[in-house]
Order: sequence, then C-alpha cells, then structure tokens
Amino acid sequence: MVPGRGAIAGVVLSMTILVGCAGSTDEERPSATATAMATTTAELPPNQVAGVALPADAVDKAVGKLDELAGSLMDTSGIPGMAVAVVHGGKTVYAKGFGVRAAGAPDKVDADTVFQLASVSKSLAATVVANQVGAQAVEWTTPVITHLPSFALADPATTAQLTVGDLLAHRSGLPDHAGDRLEDLGYDQAAIFDKLRMEPLDPFRITYHYTNFGFTAGAEAVAAAAGKDWAQLSSDVLYTPLGMRDTSSRFDDFHARPNHAVGHVNIDGEWVARYVRDPDPQSPAGGASSSVNDMARWLTMLLGNGTAGATTIAPAEALLPAVTPQIVSAPPTSPAARAGSYGYGFNVSVSSAGRTANSHSGAFTLGAATTFLVIPSADVAIVALTNAAPLGIPETLTAEFGDLVQFGEIREDWRGLYRDAFTGVNEPEGDLSGKPAPANPAPAQPLSTYADTYDSEYWGPATISATDTGLVLTIGPARREYPLRHWDGDTFAFEPSGENAPPGSVSSVRFDDGTLTIDYFDENGLGTFTRGG
Repeated sequence: MVPGRGAIAGVVLSMTILVGCAGSTDEERPSATATAMATTTAELPPNQVAGVALPADAVDKAVGKLDELAGSLMDTSGIPGMAVAVVHGGKTVYAKGFGVRAAGAPDKVDADTVFQLASVSKSLAATVVANQVGAQAVEWTTPVITHLPSFALADPATTAQLTVGDLLAHRSGLPDHAGDRLEDLGYDQAAIFDKLRMEPLDPFRITYHYTNFGFTAGAEAVAAAAGKDWAQLSSDVLYTPLGMRDTSSRFDDFHARPNHAVGHVNIDGEWVARYVRDPDPQSPAGGASSSVNDMARWLTMLLGNGTAGATTIAPAEALLPAVTPQIVSAPPTSPAARAGSYGYGFNVSVSSAGRTANSHSGAFTLGAATTFLVIPSADVAIVALTNAAPLGIPETLTAEFGDLVQFGEIREDWRGLYRDAFTGVNEPEGDLSGKPAPANPAPAQPLSTYADTYDSEYWGPATISATDTGLVLTIGPARREYPLRHWDGDTFAFEPSGENAPPGSVSSVRFDDGTLTIDYFDENGLGTFTRGG
C-alpha cells in the first residue's frame, strides 16, 4: 500500500483474495486467451486447470465496458482523475484518462499523465531485483548484510540470516509499517534503517508484517551490490530498456513532469490538493511514478515472463519467485476460504474461477490510490491510477474487469464491498480522536513545570516549550511543531500530521514523574521519553 497506514495494506490484501487477483511495444505473440480456450483439461497440468472456462472474446468484451465502468466510478466518487490501461496479446489494447490532473484546473488526465504509484512501486522494484538475480549480481537468498553491513535488527541471529527475499516478502518479523512515522518526522533513510534495530520482532520467516522500510532495505542492498543508487539502477535495468520514458523512482523527476497529477484529500466532501508527498526515503517501496502507457509496457513484460518483444528484463526463472507464493499473508478464516499469499513484491491469489493472479495496490492518505491486476492464464493485465486518497476506486474497477474477463459478467457487488472495506482506512489516528474533552478536567500544573527536553533513543529528543499561548511540542529532524491543548490533569492533546495521520487525528501526551508518553508514537512500546538533566 502504501506506503500508507497498515489498514490500507490489510484491506487491499483481504479484498484481493476475494477478487482472485486482487506507447507500448507493437510486438505480438499468440494470445493466451485463445490458447486457454483451445486447450483441453487433459493437455494442462492439474495445477493449471481453471475451474471455469473463459467466455468467448472475454478480454475484448471486458475492455468494451471500461469506459462505462470507469466513468460511473468517477461520477459516484467525485475523485478528480484516473487513468486506466489494459494489456493483452503482447500489446496495449486500452489506455485512457478520465477527469483532471488537479481539481478546479482544466488540464485533463490522459494516458501519459504521470501519477505517484505509492506501493505499486514494490512490484516494479521486485522486477529490478529479478533483473539483478538474472545477471547473477545477487540472489534472492543473498544476506542483506553482505551489501549493507551496518544493517541490523534486534536479534543478531535474524540479522545474520536475513536475506533480500525475506525483506521483499515482509517476513523479517519487523512490526507492521515499522519506521513509517519516523519518515513523517523528517528522518532520512539511513537514520530510519539504523533505528529499525530497536523495533521488537515477531518470529522470523513465519510472520507476515507489511513494512515499507524493511522492503526498502532489501532493495537498497541490491543497489549497493550494483554500485548505484536505487533510482539510477531502476532506470538503467528496467525503465530505459522498456521505453518507460515518463517513469522514475525520484520525487523531483515526478514533480518536474509537466503532465503530472497532484494528490487530493477529501475535506468536508470536496477533493482538495492540500499536501505534497515526497516518498524518496522509501523509494523502492513507494517512490516510483509512472503513466499508464509506461505501466502497460511493464505489464507486457510481466505477461511475457520477463520479456517484452526483443527486450528481456529478467529470465523467467529469476522472475518466477517474485510472482509466486513466498509466505501466507492472509490465512483463511474458515476451511472453505482461500488463503492469500505474497511473493517478492507481489500479491498472489487464486480466484473463484480457479485462476492464479498477481496484483498490488498503493495508497497515500495524502492523495494517491493505485492498483494493477494480472491474470496470466487469460493473458491480460489492467492498471488503474488515481490522484485521490484511497477509497477502493481503482480496486473496484480492476475487480469488475476481472469478473468480466473470467465470467462474462460482474458477479459481486465490488462497489459495495470496497466501499465498506475502505470505510475505516481514512479514519483519524490517535487515542483521543473523536472523543469529547472532559467536561470537568483536573487542572494542569503551571506550564513551566512541563517545559524541558525529553529523550528517546528511537524518536530522538522531544522539546516541550511553554509559550504565551500554551505548550508546544517540537520533535524530529524537521523540527515539526505541534501545539498542545490541555485535556485533563497532566494529560494534553495534540494533532499529529503526515502520511500516517489523516486529518482529524488526535493523540494524548502524558506527563508522569519525569517521563513523557506520546500515544501516537507508542505503537510498539517505544513512545515514552525520559526527561533530560
């Protein structure tokens, strides 16, 4: 996801299981759809037999309904802009923009409009790593410390065994979204990597927790082995060879594109371009930007098992581990339910039609929602990019398209399912969010009593200043300032901000016998600061 909050990754993953998924080269190859229709069950290995045959002209008919589906989703959600592309038979068969790049402005979205991809970046990154595996520069099993010797987790044994693949499969044992809130405070990538060693760990290789900075560390180990920064490596081995001329893993490149979509959040029922999200510290996990025309080139390569036309990005055997299960990411909730799996940067699932699919979604709560779906046995892939905070709109579109391809009709109420599933995604964070202030609070001590610097090895110093208007919390390398308002006794309230704190977030700040505990920063028991000398 997203980057973004853990709720986004969890919602998209669980819904992906339900879904079963979740200018380009002119080179053509035989259509897998035709092959699937002509191939009898007896000619396929048992584990490739789908439970439901594809309808006649399945992809063409599904593509024919995309204008209507996308248009109605735009109308009902009111999101400013979206772009969609479909790949089939080795070429792009649909690429179109809807709406505008910025609310209130006339510039239209087209198939070359560049969007921030958020966590769809992970799947691009995995293909970069597959390229390096194919070039024998690294292996999926290469220990991370081979190329990032300073990287460490809390357990030395885990650190010694941790591989590139472990981090790209989110099975290191790090807590969900570890390090994300450090980024909001202005910490750079190196500082966040260093602080990950303080995070508590769950069991290694049997626990799935989605982590942007864990994933990023795995990719950065590969870049270090190549002797290049991540953005340059991605450009050299993936973007440039495939002709993805508008794709980059640098925020400055995205921001400089004349034809780029800005992010929007919903404020009191209106979509507003209020925030700018610079995800460079976690570039492999969430920092790529692209157009649907460029993404279609990449999807063509995926459907070609690493090759598009005359260009091979990765040998099929190097790419295969990325797009096949490496860990159970969503265990079944009943004997009749299907499990969800994660490869290296890809969701892997099986639909009710019995077809394996790959997908990934991305989301910035500050204004982006993206997804793609690949159904290899139907030789089809779709990508949908939007410039609005996540509501499940791109996921709904790809789910409806997936139903049309596999069944010839939309079988589920994906609009209702995704609407309900995403209801809580943009809800405020913090223990005081939505709570009324106490009617008769206990008085605070004189404000000067609280003023001091409080230290945390993980978060760094937090300075409490007494001003004419009240207490102010200053924290992080960016020296972010947050006014505190009195709540009750020695408890105050503040409103965190950033990618992980949607508008309306409110957290407690509690002073107690020489310590300061900030609930918003206490997710993993690291939110207590000790008063300085």
